[in-house]
Amino acid sequence: MLFEQLGLIEPILKAIKNEGYTTPTPIQQQSIPIVLEGKDLLGCAQTGTGKTAAFAIPILQLLYNSKPATQGFKHIRTLILTPTRELATQIDESFGAYGKYTGLKHDVIFGGVPQHRQTIALRNGTDILIATPGRLLDLMNQGYIYLSHLEMFVLDEADRMLDMGFINDIKKVIRELPQQRQTLFFSATMPPSIAQLANSLLYKPEKVTITPVSTTAERVEQSVYFVKKKDKQSLLDHILKDKRIERTIVFTQTKHGADRIAKNLKKRNINADALHGDKSQASRQNTLNNFKNGRLRVLVATDIAARGIDVDALEHVINYDLPNVSETYVHRIGRTGRAGAAGYALSFCDTEERPYLHSINKLTRQVIPSVPHPFEEAAIMEANAVNPDMPKAEPRRPKPRNRKKGQVDKRDRTF
Repeated sequence: MLFEQLGLIEPILKAIKNEGYTTPTPIQQQSIPIVLEGKDLLGCAQTGTGKTAAFAIPILQLLYNSKPATQGFKHIRTLILTPTRELATQIDESFGAYGKYTGLKHDVIFGGVPQHRQTIALRNGTDILIATPGRLLDLMNQGYIYLSHLEMFVLDEADRMLDMGFINDIKKVIRELPQQRQTLFFSATMPPSIAQLANSLLYKPEKVTITPVSTTAERVEQSVYFVKKKDKQSLLDHILKDKRIERTIVFTQTKHGADRIAKNLKKRNINADALHGDKSQASRQNTLNNFKNGRLRVLVATDIAARGIDVDALEHVINYDLPNVSETYVHRIGRTGRAGAAGYALSFCDTEERPYLHSINKLTRQVIPSVPHPFEEAAIMEANAVNPDMPKAEPRRPKPRNRKKGQVDKRDRTF
């Protein structure tokens, strides 16, 4: 199927063609017609499935084809609520790209920066507002934002919203929404708490589910490195000696850990920087731009800060720390192997993290193969000493296979 077959108007078709889009992804193909019909939508899709375009494109068309409900002052017609500043900025950029020929106005507001420019934009009126919960409620309380004339509401990354403790903020926003509206609800996972929230928001919704959370990208080659905690930095240095790793995200559990790892990499003349919530908005945006433009080889990030990062041609993801929530692992490695490209997900696992690895294997219904490395023996000895009953972590020993002279097997990679 092509975008032309979805009944899109010429200004939007022209814009997405400029972006190089020809074929909609599964979530776009299923969601766009539902939204264009004016129905509520419950979408379950993980990172990298094209979710933003799935709601941005039909919203732009609906707003373009309908006149504002009121005359005079231009009220906010659509609100997109999203958890992080980075994701809010990316959604705003997407609306700018897809709607460049529609004449519709869009603005983004988030915390961590002075509010003056944001309030000026709101006073001038906007069709589409992309916001994070904290700054939205702040400006609502100050009288800069009224939602009584809202036509469409999008709650994006609902599961991450709850993880970040935004549930009470979301409920406060919901109380200000008009009863007559179209609501689009997106979440990568659908635990009971998310399902309950969706039921309170949606009216007879159509459901679209793409790539269950337990499914990992087919073209992502996964591997685990059993390593002592104190040897993780040395192992990372060892892996990054491979120049074929041109750009990678390294995931860590803590902000302090991200800073420490990035500092150590810089000492070894590796272009690296940390991304986490304690940095200023300007610093975070500068780091992201440097990574996207290829000026940074390594981005060391926490999960919350990295949510929504979309980087073309990212081949490698490294889990310096394994996540204690199995679904987070799926989200992390989903940043590579996109659009049919190959990808590699490397995970470090120390003794304390072995239960996390077990949970990940159980969720994804597979056993991630281990890889031999210079620090492996010490890690296995430590694991067996801590728990003698634990099966020994045998490294993967790939069988040799015939190949033509000079041909390189991808399993010969040092990582």
